[in-house]
Amino acid sequence: MQITSPFFKANARAALADPQLQKALHHVRSGFIDKRQNAVDALPEFDSLRDSARAIKDHALAHLDLYLEAYEEKVQAAGGHVHWAETAEDARAAILEICRAAGARTVTKGKSMITEEIGLNEFFEKEGIRPVETDLGEYIIQLRGEHPSHIIAPAVHLTKDQVESDFRRVHDHLPPGRDLSEPEALLGEARRVLRSEYFSADVGITGANFLVAETGSSVIVTNEGNGDLTQILPRVHIVVASIEKIVPTLEDMGQILRVLARSATGQDMSVYTTVSTGPRRPEDPDGPDEYHVVLLDNGRSAMLGTEFQDMLRCIRCGACMNHCPVYHAVGGHAYGWVYPGPMGAVLTPSLAGVDKSGHLPNASTFCGRCEAVCPMRIPLPKMMRHWREREFARGLNPAGQRYGLRAWALFARRPRLYRLATSLAIPALSLMGGAKRRFRYLPFAGGWTRHRDLPAPESRTFMQQWRDREALKQGARA
Repeated sequence: MQITSPFFKANARAALADPQLQKALHHVRSGFIDKRQNAVDALPEFDSLRDSARAIKDHALAHLDLYLEAYEEKVQAAGGHVHWAETAEDARAAILEICRAAGARTVTKGKSMITEEIGLNEFFEKEGIRPVETDLGEYIIQLRGEHPSHIIAPAVHLTKDQVESDFRRVHDHLPPGRDLSEPEALLGEARRVLRSEYFSADVGITGANFLVAETGSSVIVTNEGNGDLTQILPRVHIVVASIEKIVPTLEDMGQILRVLARSATGQDMSVYTTVSTGPRRPEDPDGPDEYHVVLLDNGRSAMLGTEFQDMLRCIRCGACMNHCPVYHAVGGHAYGWVYPGPMGAVLTPSLAGVDKSGHLPNASTFCGRCEAVCPMRIPLPKMMRHWREREFARGLNPAGQRYGLRAWALFARRPRLYRLATSLAIPALSLMGGAKRRFRYLPFAGGWTRHRDLPAPESRTFMQQWRDREALKQGARA
């Protein structure tokens, strides 16, 4: 997937000017937030579960090498195969080799952000293999030639009318007069089209919400059941997962599940939680003949032991973007790569480089809502600040911004000079604000004043007002 993060500002401007997108994003603001809060309020121990989930992932990350080795042993003992992939290229090569050995011409796919990260669909098409997305949201955006705009609701940027138009355009083998005015009708149509794909696919590919070291199992959490059909019906099942998905035991996985669905969709539990361990056994009525796990690093091990290690606790619930005012305004595609929202503002620089995604850590109001709702208590604002510091240290941000910060630092390190400068600047800005006490335009603040008024400051600085108040207190005591 091409990274367009360097063009975040242009992407954001286009998103703000798109009336269809703005209409669709209203559902993010009105849906996810209230549902999550209701689910949390109904579970008194939710915060203690967050602490437990954080501790489980911290422990797993501290002993990641041991748990990954234990996981590989269990997978092999169950008759499966593990393929280690240091890079996206390594992962694609391993998957292609498995598909070639199976003679695969059609591959069904469950929802997987990791396969988006490695650009698997585009790669398959170049290699003459037809990938079919089976998650409804993923299927819709595949028809449009787009990428997900949200990690749990890939097509949240679209309206119902847009989906209906795409179905009529692509499903030209179906009667033209069919009624697709209701969401249920759109869902029924997708099911009819996808049903035959499950049975004709040679290979099924899924991601994994968890990898369990104790049993060698992969776990997927879905609401549609498409993941089950994807991994049970084809002859070969490939799990593509990143290394930080490991948890020590099934009990640990169950603990984290209790905060996952509540944080993501406001459900107590997702409709399907499917645990897969190895290929079909002789007594099993169904299942794949082959079971493969492709374990991807792609920059994650480099995050261990750094200020960004906490990001590896992420369980991809999407709560941070569901509550983010910046995401609400511009949607996911503006972020320019696989991972949008606050988690993308931290993860994308880690995986793709801050030189390609330096705008993302700056696309934040630092309101702190992302950290407040994160079920794994990931300090997202703190890590965005770390990326800002690295961007500044490497001279990657605009020259005007760097010089402005240096000028501010010059004054901030000299309190007397700072007080003198502000005592002159604040009254001047107060006068410039005029009778309405607001700026419609202010030099060096055009990014703000182009879209909203900027309140003018009071005529006296905070320090001056503080001294006046203290003097009044001293006078009253005297």
